[in-house]
Amino acid sequence: MRGKTHLAIGAAIGGAAALYYPFSWTHAAIYVTVAGFSALSPDLDGPSILNSKLSKASKVVRKLILWLGTLSVGAVLALYLWKRTMIPELTTAAFLLFFLGQIATQGALRNLLSSIMGCIAMFYGWKLGMDWLIGLGIYVAIAPWLKHRGLTHTIWAMLLWGFIASGLENALQIEGVMAVAIVGYFSHLLADTFTPRGVKWLYPLMQTTFRIRL
Repeated sequence: MRGKTHLAIGAAIGGAAALYYPFSWTHAAIYVTVAGFSALSPDLDGPSILNSKLSKASKVVRKLILWLGTLSVGAVLALYLWKRTMIPELTTAAFLLFFLGQIATQGALRNLLSSIMGCIAMFYGWKLGMDWLIGLGIYVAIAPWLKHRGLTHTIWAMLLWGFIASGLENALQIEGVMAVAIVGYFSHLLADTFTPRGVKWLYPLMQTTFRIRL
């Protein structure tokens, strides 16, 4: 299912929560943001709305590596032809950079950038004593490397997401944040269950794919 659809469902969940709990504009904005982000987060295991900017950045990084690698190898060869000398350390670095540019895929670089962001979140969570931010950082750092519609699309990931959200609720002291996050995450799994590919809700304990045909 498309990311925009998941986001719309999440926003609707957040709006419903804003009406259910004691209303304030600040709380309403938080409910919608949490539910929308939660509805999109399972797709961090692949290209999605959340990491679309990282996909563009990874494309630029890959081109930069390719050009730097090519120029570095060219400089090493020029130095050898000019002075008949070759510095082992520089030569090795130049060729490693060149080959890295050849084999590194845009997806791998996107995943790496996402993991860096996750590590930054973990660091600030540790510095500020926010366990929920550490948990979120771990999720963001690991999810991109997982198989699409694998572990992030399971009931176990949803429970983990709820645990992270419970820490956020305690930090904000706003009732319902954890419930909104869980329902938002659940909405993504349920919506994907209505697609032909379905969802392995109990993976890896069970390999059964659950799907509902309309």
